[in-house]
Amino acid sequence: MTVAPATEKTLASDLLAVVARINRLANQRVRLPLPFAQARLLSTIEAEVRARISDLAALDHCSQPTMTTQVRRLEEAGLVSRTVDPDDARAVLISITPQGVATLAQVRADRGNAIDPFLEELDSTDRDTLAAAVEIMRGLLAAH
Repeated sequence: MTVAPATEKTLASDLLAVVARINRLANQRVRLPLPFAQARLLSTIEAEVRARISDLAALDHCSQPTMTTQVRRLEEAGLVSRTVDPDDARAVLISITPQGVATLAQVRADRGNAIDPFLEELDSTDRDTLAAAVEIMRGLLAAH
């Protein structure tokens, strides 16, 4: 497979566009146990381990009242829990629950299964190349 040379700017925008399309395909082909926005928030909470509502709102570029509503929905479903912030008794920290971890694992598995048929079309060389690219991206994300 011949790949056209890319500048860093086009590589970045091409990568984002392809990832967005893959995400859309996965979302269109799977029935999630919760809305996609809530699954995304649950993933953020898992990554942050324990986060304040204000931090989650900043990460999601939304207002604090909007985030409070979203977190409340996850809490009512048993997917997250609140604890008092030991550094500030006025604040609460949001954490994912074991049920939230299980739900998120199921969401990820279902979305992955939706993309598997596309990956099965790749030959072994392209699959290995893609696997290497995923590891490179994982390493970049871990460094930041």
